[in-house]
Amino acid sequence: MSQSIDLYKKLQQQYSRRINLDLTRIKRVLKVLNNPELDLKNPINIIGSDGKMSALTSLKFFLEANDKKVSTFISPHLKDVRERFYFNKKLIRIKEFKEYLKKIEQTKIKLTLFECLTACYILAASKRKYLDYNLVESGLFFSKDSTRLWNKPRAVLVTNINKQHLEWLKKKTLAQICKEKLSKISQNTIIYISNQNTETLKLIKNILRKNTSKKIYFTKWKILIKNNKYFYKDKNNFIPIKSNLIFSKALVDNLGLAIKVALDFGVTKEIIKKTIPKIKFEGRVQYIKKGKLKNLLYKNEKLLVDGCHSEESAKNLYNYLKTLKVPIYGIWGMKKNKSPEQFLKTFKKVFRKIITINIPNEPNALKIKSLASIAKNLDYETISSSSIKDAIVKISDKKKKIIVVFGSLYLIGNVLEKN
Repeated sequence: MSQSIDLYKKLQQQYSRRINLDLTRIKRVLKVLNNPELDLKNPINIIGSDGKMSALTSLKFFLEANDKKVSTFISPHLKDVRERFYFNKKLIRIKEFKEYLKKIEQTKIKLTLFECLTACYILAASKRKYLDYNLVESGLFFSKDSTRLWNKPRAVLVTNINKQHLEWLKKKTLAQICKEKLSKISQNTIIYISNQNTETLKLIKNILRKNTSKKIYFTKWKILIKNNKYFYKDKNNFIPIKSNLIFSKALVDNLGLAIKVALDFGVTKEIIKKTIPKIKFEGRVQYIKKGKLKNLLYKNEKLLVDGCHSEESAKNLYNYLKTLKVPIYGIWGMKKNKSPEQFLKTFKKVFRKIITINIPNEPNALKIKSLASIAKNLDYETISSSSIKDAIVKISDKKKKIIVVFGSLYLIGNVLEKN
């Protein structure tokens, strides 16, 4: 892994990390490279504010269980940049990755870091003619995102849309976010829209009204809860969702979206039932069962990590935490471009104590003093810590508790790497 960590650090220095929404550069590069994106069979775009990764992961599991060969492109990665490039159950090799980087450099077209990584994925996927499906997670928005490359994608999955990333818009409204994500979707695909609140659904329907693609809304299927158990239901199927790895209702909603798509793609109900218990979402309401950090804890303590960083994803984590009947302590780190005070308010004092922490190697992270000040203003008992290991040691004792690390996928990636 050290090789890929060093390579990613080099890429961060070489390519701009600034978000620059413009399709011109990526299209110029791909044209010079003979448009390799056109060689990808059944590309599927996954767009939205929250839930893209869990919907993509679920669909990948179902398709592979149906003997299909799948590639995925995700953002961000947690521990290793190669996680972004997944091809038929394997990550890209460093040597191959470097070959594509060299080809991109030779075009002498200036790209952002995300555009460079997108181009690398396209080159790698285009060489693998055996792939049946290519699942591509979008970046910030979709209208000018470097992943909006196909006129006729196999499908477009729309996960939960909310007010994340308002700071990037002139019109800072939910309506504008919906427009940026949905107005440029292909007119020649199938659009699956997952569970949305009433206001968002109304906006989505208005924007997609003139889109000629087939549209399948979440009203065509349901996630039912009976006796604290989840079930998927549509006109023709009733599927129990049995899992010891999926805890949040929002994650189950994303799983439900993937179930609907998989069924439409010919995956049988029996395969889906057998596959659900195997699905896990790294860094999303995930209990750490073993590892170096877990070994710092006593038997009565559990370590839970979740990369939630928006109000909506905070609600999802809170709704799960409030069902737990043990003391809960938080380790919190967050990036500057979020709304930390509103974010923390969402948890309604579910934490006994909060330890604030920097996100290592992240220049846009909020300082621990700023985080501590916000937590104290919300009447939390608060201390700060220099590292994740130090934070865990400061909280850990023989009393029963759950320690939750939250606030940033970048922080969770660092925790998983340290573990």
